[in-house]
Amino acid sequence: MTRTLLLTGASRGIGHAAVKKFSREGWRVLTCSRQAFDPSCPWPGGAENHIQIDLSDPADIINAVEVIRERLDGPLHGLVNNAGISPKGAQGARLNTLDTDLLDWGKVFHVNFFAPIVLSRGLKEELMQAKGSVVNVTSIAGARVHPFAGAAYATSKAALAALTREMAHDFGPLGVRVNAIAPGEIETSILSPGTEKIVETLPLRRLGSVDEVADVIYFLCSDASSYVNGTEIEINGGQHV
Repeated sequence: MTRTLLLTGASRGIGHAAVKKFSREGWRVLTCSRQAFDPSCPWPGGAENHIQIDLSDPADIINAVEVIRERLDGPLHGLVNNAGISPKGAQGARLNTLDTDLLDWGKVFHVNFFAPIVLSRGLKEELMQAKGSVVNVTSIAGARVHPFAGAAYATSKAALAALTREMAHDFGPLGVRVNAIAPGEIETSILSPGTEKIVETLPLRRLGSVDEVADVIYFLCSDASSYVNGTEIEINGGQHV
């Protein structure tokens, strides 16, 4: 039986790598993002399995649930809440608690925190049918002040980590596992200048790769992690120690 994954934020970085990983393993993958499907994305069935959705708009998320359910037309084995936004100030400056506009704070929480629970609750029946797995993508910034990640991003990721525990408690009796991954410094196209200084202090002395993160996401959606529930896996080369 073909397994089905729904992943938000698939257009680049960790999400892009995860879609490629699951596709290679034979999963059918549905993707959600603000952007239209890019035909250069290297996975089969991408265009017909893509849903364009603005996760910062609560009404758009709620309406998209029905569209996703129609596209699924059956059980959902994996839901990866990967989409995340982190607004910056002038010249990419970090936005702290004093200078983050409240409207921006609201948008960040809608994408990073509310979208995962709206999608998970909206697709509860499909997840139950598959005894599926939900993976929330948090961040090392959710547990400490980060030199680049802003206050709204950091607090939304901390809230998502707490939400993961709550969801694991509530979805577990339904046969659905809920876990999180917390990436650290991962090599993507949006690394902030100065990241090399952080790398010098990491126990492994290198950036992580998006493929390394994708492998952990796949593990959490596979039968290999069938008794893992309510945990947050650090993927940061030991940065948290």
